[in-house]
Parts: sequence; C-alpha cells; structure tokens
Amino acid sequence: MRNTAKITTAVLAAGALTFGLTACGSDSDSASSDTSGPLVVAASPTPHAEILNYVKDNLAKKAGLDLEVKEFTDYVTPNTATEDGSVTANYFQNQPYLDDFNKKNGTHIVPVVTVHLEPLGLYSNKVKSADALKSGATVAVPNDSVNEARALKLLDANGIITLKDGVGNEATPSDITKNPKNLKFKELEAAQTPRSLDDVDAAVINGNYAIEADLSPAEDALVLESATDNPYGNFLAVKDGNEDDPRVQKLAKLLTSAEVKKFIEDTYDGSVIPSF
Repeated sequence: MRNTAKITTAVLAAGALTFGLTACGSDSDSASSDTSGPLVVAASPTPHAEILNYVKDNLAKKAGLDLEVKEFTDYVTPNTATEDGSVTANYFQNQPYLDDFNKKNGTHIVPVVTVHLEPLGLYSNKVKSADALKSGATVAVPNDSVNEARALKLLDANGIITLKDGVGNEATPSDITKNPKNLKFKELEAAQTPRSLDDVDAAVINGNYAIEADLSPAEDALVLESATDNPYGNFLAVKDGNEDDPRVQKLAKLLTSAEVKKFIEDTYDGSVIPSF
C-alpha cells in the first residue's frame, strides 16, 4: 500500500495561509542542510504523483532512496510548502509558471531536472471541432497568469484568435487583436476547467487535469499544443540551496531513467511525453 498523503482542500488553504503569515521571514539561505530521513516531494496527483509512486515502488529501494509522496490538488501549495520546508521538493510545474510564482511571491524555488510535457488542449462536450464553435461561444481558460497566456497562445497558434505581436506569458483576453467568432472567455482555477465542460462551449485544460477527468489529450482535444520546442516541460524543483541534496540527486537520476521513460510512454499513450 502506498504511503501517499492526500491533502484536503481545507488543509491546502490552511497551508497557504500559514505560508502567507511566515513568508516575509523566508530567505534563500535558509534551505535545510539536513539530508537525513525520507525525501518528501509534493506533487499533483496525475501524472506527477503516479510517476513518483512508480519510482518509489520499483526503483527507489535499489537506489537507496526513501521517498515519500504528498499529493496536492492546487498549483500554489507545493511551492509554498517547498519554500517553508514542509517538503523538500516538488514536481508539478514548468519554467514560465515558476518564474512568475517566484516573482509574485518572493519565493526561491529552482528547477533540478525536466521530466515530461503535458500538452495543453482545447476540449468540448458540445462540438467536435474548433471550427464548429458558434459565434459568441464561451471558452473557459485557466485564471493564473501563465496558464491563461498559454491557453490564449494555443488558440492563437490554431487560428482561433489572434494575439498582438510580441505578447508573452502575461497575455490576457485584452491582448486579442482578432476574434472572428466573438468568443467570450470565462476565467477559472485550472483545476476547475474540466468540470466546466457542461457549462461552457469549450475549455482549455492543462494536461494533468484532463487526464484526471478521463480525457485523452492525444485523442479528445480539439486542438493540442505541439511538443516541438515547447517551454512548458514539467520538472523536479527544490528551494535554492537544496539542489545538491544527495536524495534529490538520486531522485533526479531515477526520474530521467530508461525505466521511467518507458513507464510514461506505456501508461499515457502520448498524453504525457518524456522530455529527456
């Protein structure tokens, strides 16, 4: 039986509040030097925790790694928990998101090794193609700045809207210069976008949340991000100063092993793509 700790929404909120009260005293030099005990890693349930639990169940013991996985269902608490030392590492995010998070929250999280890509996709319960979206249709998009920009860039890349030239990872609907279908955008927490599919005409959904909702990005998405030169690979991350923790280095090596690559390819059938 896996010793995965599932964190409830109430606990997540409490953890975020606790961090908010203590973050002012946080400093990048305070990264823990204690490398005894298990390596505790915060992760989104799918696919991150699943990949970590594969490592835990099949590879960690032989490598001399005591691994503990804690599951979080939001995109905030894994970083705040890593910053305050509640966990040593996390595995759930990409570089643009981390850069934005560190800037806005004064945190000191750094990447260790990139493991996989989850292509972002546009999904619908009401139409079978993006071209079939009607004028005035409502499209749900994630409400955090990086994933909203990523969603809008996906629609731009597929000719559904046009964004102004040079728009970056802070793009919002106000940056749309052409909107032929007069689409309306509903901003939701990323985890809520799959649940909105019956209430909106389409939704742009992060790969991990799509898989949790029994959607197959490779088969069900109306349009899907290309994996070529994609900057949104998900990585193992730690607080600055913990990169050389021997436990972290062991996990980094295992996460980029041939065994994990095969596990990702066999389990997710193109919906999650190894990045190593």
